Amino acid sequence: MKKFTLCFLILLSAINGQGQARRAMTIDDLIGCQRLADPQFAPDGQRISFCVKTMFEATNQSRQSIWIVDADGSGLREVTPDSFNNWSPRWAPDGKRLAFLSDRSGAGQIWLLNLTSGDLRQITTHYTGVESFIWSHSGQKIAFESRVYPDLNDQTGMAKRDSLQETSRVKARVYDELLFRHWDTWWDHKRAHLFVLNPDDGKFIDVTPGDWDAPPLALGGGYDFTADDTELIFNSNREPVIATSTNNDIWKVAVRGGAAIRLTTKCAERDFKGNDHHPQFSPDGKNLAFLSMRRAGYEADKSDLFLLNYASGKFTNLTAKHECKIESFAWLPSGKALVLTILERARVKIKLLDVQTQALTTLVADGFNESISVSPDGNSLAYLKHSTTHPAELCVYSLSAQKARTITSFNSVHFNQLEMQAVEDFDFTSTDGASVHGLLIKPPFFESGKKYPLVYLVHGGPQGAWEDGWHYRWNPQLWAAQGYVIAMVNCRGSEGYGQQFVDGINRDWGGQAFNDLVAGQKYVVEKYPFIDPNRLAAAGASFGGYMMNWFAGHMDAFRYPFKTLISHDGSFNLYAMLLTTEELWFPEWEYAGPFWENEAIYAKHSPHQFIRNFKTPMLIIHGEKDYRLDYSEGMQIFTALRRQGVPARLVLFPDEGHFVLKPQNSRFWHTTVFDWLAKYLQ
Repeated sequence: MKKFTLCFLILLSAINGQGQARRAMTIDDLIGCQRLADPQFAPDGQRISFCVKTMFEATNQSRQSIWIVDADGSGLREVTPDSFNNWSPRWAPDGKRLAFLSDRSGAGQIWLLNLTSGDLRQITTHYTGVESFIWSHSGQKIAFESRVYPDLNDQTGMAKRDSLQETSRVKARVYDELLFRHWDTWWDHKRAHLFVLNPDDGKFIDVTPGDWDAPPLALGGGYDFTADDTELIFNSNREPVIATSTNNDIWKVAVRGGAAIRLTTKCAERDFKGNDHHPQFSPDGKNLAFLSMRRAGYEADKSDLFLLNYASGKFTNLTAKHECKIESFAWLPSGKALVLTILERARVKIKLLDVQTQALTTLVADGFNESISVSPDGNSLAYLKHSTTHPAELCVYSLSAQKARTITSFNSVHFNQLEMQAVEDFDFTSTDGASVHGLLIKPPFFESGKKYPLVYLVHGGPQGAWEDGWHYRWNPQLWAAQGYVIAMVNCRGSEGYGQQFVDGINRDWGGQAFNDLVAGQKYVVEKYPFIDPNRLAAAGASFGGYMMNWFAGHMDAFRYPFKTLISHDGSFNLYAMLLTTEELWFPEWEYAGPFWENEAIYAKHSPHQFIRNFKTPMLIIHGEKDYRLDYSEGMQIFTALRRQGVPARLVLFPDEGHFVLKPQNSRFWHTTVFDWLAKYLQ
């Protein structure tokens, strides 16, 4: 009896030591994650501000709040403990005030918090609200972005026009040009403009007037003050047909207004007809860094990091010799190096780029690292780190000690209770002899000798990647928690394996990328004895949805056919997709122009051409506000399946776009998907 009691106490102690017995992840855990964003070092280097988003399923909404923590992890406090949304914290150069965006007065406006006195005041009253903002170096100016009618320059006129449209019984939309809707919103005839504000008196001036967007509507962004605060550097696309162009350029304009001057003019190495974006001055103001793509019309080209010597006008490509996928960059205060986040083999790594030698040194290699802020002394980096087993937390890396530490635990206490398997890497040889990389996750409480169903996930893009990172929509750990092995292959077109690998999918969606996926499925089924070859399913969104539709017409290519497919917001009829999508540069690059100029690629790679082969049951999901891939694509494949007597289900979300974002819709989406999988795999 004593022996039994002692064993029981040891077991109880072990359970209590962990807080409670470990369990599998649920949808409640995913929705309940605290979502961190936007860390910013204070000018004293001792404090870091950042945002935390909390989802409220009952109201189908979320709330963002601003927090501050000392760089050593102490002194954590919420500085906006109210019911409003507060985001984009930006320290004033004096370090005593924190500006941020808030919806407490309606549309997002800039508010200024005195951290000593606690005084809070609104410093913009712009009618259409503020999208983003930055401080000037002196703190005497603020540049901000807002959407306005380009033919009006007064707030009253804009308010009157909007009021007339809202009260009119005629709700017709009238357009004469392309890009009349974007992502999930119909164009309201407004343009993004940049304004320069005096934060003391609230007066501002539009420094980018005209019928164009600055920053651009897509692909680009970023703006910065020159060292003396006399000019504003910004990003804008001023091509006549924006819908077919990726030609974002870097421009400058005086803060008092005037004619804008394009800085990305032709040089010996580059004509700058591709996407040039995110300009950022070196701390001494002598060099302007920006990212640049070489090929016009190609949104997934390699982004090189360029320097423009602001005095001489000389351009230097710092990453010409590096095969890297740059996600972001930030200057060190010395101006002698930059910190880069680079996607490489399913991890987003932090690397140091020496300006003089152009050498790259890896600082942080594991997980997914993003949103870097550099301390004023250049010795520390604040950033967000997450992985497939843990949502993002705030970390600080010491360059002198070459060591990182996690300084927040918003999700750690909760997620330490969950049983999750670490992601496993694998490589295989595809049909053309190329090496292809993938990731695999076993279900929680995995048992050796047991056979498990496999769910084969295909990522979107197609120029994207599966990564060792936390995902709030397609979270592979939540799928694995249903009792499935999850395999994710980074087929041709995937980023993080060199630009040649990315280019391998151009004009060939149903070709080598499909062959990679077929070979990958065969590899994992035959390599891992715990996978049941008779219980296989595949799922994907966007390009992954396209591939599900392609799988349906080419199931005979698989040695181990799938029992069911799940297609989310995927293209089905490439002819129709071209004429209903908004960013026309994308299909015109991917399919070598419109179909009336080059029909062969459309005919060869459009899934609708293979309707007669459809026999696999499919769940089709689409958002009605998805203007990238119109929801008629989902309706077409559902009709094609049911007309031929193939089991199928169509789920349409009238209030969602390309992504399912609302908490209640997310729960319904996951429940529907997992119920469908259980029907065919259990």
